[in-house]
Amino acid sequence: MEELVTLSITQLEELMKKKLIAAGLPQEAASETAKHLAIADATGVHSHGAVRMDYYAERIAKGGITLAPKLSFEKTGPATGIFHGDNGMGQYVCNEAMKIAIHLAKEAGIAYVGVEQTSHSGTMAYYVKKAAEEELIALAMCQSDPMAVPFGGTRNYFGTNPIAFAAPRAGHEPIVFDMATTVQAWGKILDARAKNQPIPENWAVDETGQPTTDPTAVKGLLPIAGAKGYGLMMMVDILAGSLLGLPFGKHVSSMYADLTEKRRLGQMFLVIDPKRFTDLSAFKEQMDQMVNELHEIPPVEGQSTVYYPGEVSQLQFEKAKQDGVQIPRSIYEYLISETIHQNKYGGQDAFAK
Repeated sequence: MEELVTLSITQLEELMKKKLIAAGLPQEAASETAKHLAIADATGVHSHGAVRMDYYAERIAKGGITLAPKLSFEKTGPATGIFHGDNGMGQYVCNEAMKIAIHLAKEAGIAYVGVEQTSHSGTMAYYVKKAAEEELIALAMCQSDPMAVPFGGTRNYFGTNPIAFAAPRAGHEPIVFDMATTVQAWGKILDARAKNQPIPENWAVDETGQPTTDPTAVKGLLPIAGAKGYGLMMMVDILAGSLLGLPFGKHVSSMYADLTEKRRLGQMFLVIDPKRFTDLSAFKEQMDQMVNELHEIPPVEGQSTVYYPGEVSQLQFEKAKQDGVQIPRSIYEYLISETIHQNKYGGQDAFAK
């Protein structure tokens, strides 16, 4: 197992910001992206943190990201609209889109905002939590390139197509959870590769369609709960892709094939103002009651507590604020080096090594 290096959240954020700027990303987009990535690592979602930096830097440097995107919002109805991302840096584009969705939900009671032509945008939890901090409920979904074997099939068609949800609580951090519609996100396998660790055999299959524990042999991801996860993948692709007139399924652009080309990915935010349906204080108190009742359920042997979905990430974040974040030494050495990128992703398939 590779040695880990401990950094404060701020130190990690600053290192990533400098690297992104060195790659060519303007300061505002670099700051937002680095903050997003650092929070991902701090919450224990290392699959969407610093492990992505080399890839991002390579795509930025090779022209696959619009450095100064012309962002615009096209309002299509009282509570609907399309945010045009101009293929800018995903974390920056989608953060701006969520600001619009929050404003529209406060104005209309509900907002459905589609984001068209963005790049890889990181963790969905990051965006929905922003809405919950404004005392709103939020749901987010996004497309990804075809990496998952459909239930009963032998070739990849849909992506990991994640879903995230958040709701406010009374006097506590909001409920936030974020999940891929595959057993694990591709980034989890990237993290295992970076740490030279095996993966569970129910995560993925190799080129022959057989389960594999070798993260470097992965050629297809498995949907959660078989046919049910497969259905969720399709739903996400329709709501975040086809609904916006974007490529769908196997037609979604590859993350790695040509880093000089823009990806044209789709994402959606559904934001709801609970005050339009119930008493806000009573709603938040009910969220707290739900959490407390879950905590009171006797845990199975070997587990100390029954956590609500997403709670482990929140606890990890609180710990990271005190103890720092651990990343593989190889990633740390890259971040502090003068190397912009290691030129290892371009021209690869979806499972680039």
